[in-house]
Amino acid sequence: RRFDFRPKTDPYCQARYTFCPTGSAIPLMKEEDVIEVYRLQAPVWEFKYGDLLGHLKIMHDAVGFRSSLTGKNYTMEWYELFQLGNCTFPHLRPGMDAPFWCNQGAACFYEGIDDAHWKANGTLVLVTTISGTMFNEMAQWVKYDNETGIYYETWTVQASPDKKSTVWFDSYECSKFILRTYQKLADLGAVFKKIQTNYTSIILFSGEPIYLGNETSIFGPQGNKTLAAAIRDFYNPFKPHQSVREFFVDLFRIIDRVILNHQFYLFYNLEYWFLPMKSPYLKIIYEEVPLPGGSKASSGI
Repeated sequence: RRFDFRPKTDPYCQARYTFCPTGSAIPLMKEEDVIEVYRLQAPVWEFKYGDLLGHLKIMHDAVGFRSSLTGKNYTMEWYELFQLGNCTFPHLRPGMDAPFWCNQGAACFYEGIDDAHWKANGTLVLVTTISGTMFNEMAQWVKYDNETGIYYETWTVQASPDKKSTVWFDSYECSKFILRTYQKLADLGAVFKKIQTNYTSIILFSGEPIYLGNETSIFGPQGNKTLAAAIRDFYNPFKPHQSVREFFVDLFRIIDRVILNHQFYLFYNLEYWFLPMKSPYLKIIYEEVPLPGGSKASSGI
């Protein structure tokens, strides 16, 4: 779903790591320039934990560019303004009935490619070359995409692990931005190399979702107080934890709700849905999604 504008961020929403700290405007390239396009992938939080999350195939994706005329390198990626946890679960603030969401995602563009970051535990590989004209047209598309696709969605929700199963909700995160970028470049005439490209998806498995309403209809003056209390109660165990004991107590509560009682409340495009969860409940998939023009396969963990 596309939105008309990006809302201002609330001062309550704070990121542990600054979003796009060295970001810059996308430069205007000369039409005759030949620009190399690189696929970049590394484990999430590789800068802090090295290859730890790479063993679980939880990967972050980006795209790199190199101008033949200037020799300058650039990196473009899309990620959460307030870190993953804030985009996935809300805050339950005193005095506020509705859960409070710190959830936005956006593109970040900056000069340079950190070769060590992407090569050490991940991928840095040439996938195509484009002209300066194509790059500039892509830059205009990025501006539109960034202004209208504003919310980060962690979960893909499917009916079953079967490859042809119904997808109830699709995620909207870093890899989806990269896939959209590749497709835009292909639409502009880029020809991609035939190499295997895999991406991480975190999938919830559910029966047909039940629409519950939006913030006003559930938590407003005329809202459903019983449903509002159930949603707040569901999200409570996902709050940040101050002690190991608190974490394990709430982990058991999460297991009880999601697995034993088959319940999950999803907030998607500003609306709440009930998911009747079913086995295997959650799975991390490292799925092959080909560059424009290939075939598809997947492997799960």
